[in-house]
Amino acid sequence: PYHYVPTEWICVLFVVLYSISTVLHLGQALKYKLWWMIPTATFAGILEILGWSARLWSSRNPKLLTPYEMQIVGTIIAPTPLVAANFIILGRVITRVGPQYSRLTPRMYTILFCCFDIICLVIQAVGGASAAHSANTKTSASKGANIMLGGIVAQLFAILVYVALAVETLLHLRYNAPFRYVEQPGIVEKGQRTVSKNLRLMLYAMAFCTLCIFIRSVYRTVELANGWNGPVISTERYFDWLDGGMVTLAIYTLNFFHPGIFVKQDDHSAHSSQQTINQF
Repeated sequence: PYHYVPTEWICVLFVVLYSISTVLHLGQALKYKLWWMIPTATFAGILEILGWSARLWSSRNPKLLTPYEMQIVGTIIAPTPLVAANFIILGRVITRVGPQYSRLTPRMYTILFCCFDIICLVIQAVGGASAAHSANTKTSASKGANIMLGGIVAQLFAILVYVALAVETLLHLRYNAPFRYVEQPGIVEKGQRTVSKNLRLMLYAMAFCTLCIFIRSVYRTVELANGWNGPVISTERYFDWLDGGMVTLAIYTLNFFHPGIFVKQDDHSAHSSQQTINQF
């Protein structure tokens, strides 16, 4: 069904890499008490482990349809929770630098984008299940592919809107042009529009993570648009580099630049500084 036999050592490599990242994300979520990182980044890692374990199974039993169906669903929907993590982190960063510079409130980022992300997840899951069922019954999988394609395109649109709003917020912050007045003492003081080193690093990390997921989404869009027998889906190295590689970079970026370190601790530092100022 793949038009090739998945390379065993590559599948093992990705299973190991995703397993390490997932365990780290779970540990970091518990350590920093960021529970929302469990259904987002951690869940994304679990889905990738499922998808690549299925591909490993296929490398040893290439004619079996069950692992092929599992990897379709797993690898298609896995990055979606990771995108949700980026949406939530942006809201936290905006809370820190000054919500008056953002068109949307931090809470709206979480509600609006995460709800849309869940819709994309459901669409992709339904499409993946439909394609897997078609493969099992040996009927046309075009319907499932089109549903998955719709979900991925919708996700691409959400990412573009998210990036546009993030850039707009940073520009308004840079030129001190707030959308509204928000009383937030100690976070954005009068005449002060500085962003801490930790938050700058977090923003750079989010930009890189988003770029990786965007590249992966473009690849999967082209792949599905070309059909199940197209040259893109039939070439293993495209999948390994542009799906497995890009998502690996994205998920590890949030390990190394974890919001528990670069956002939450920054909040604590700001709060401590404000308490010191208030004492004077």
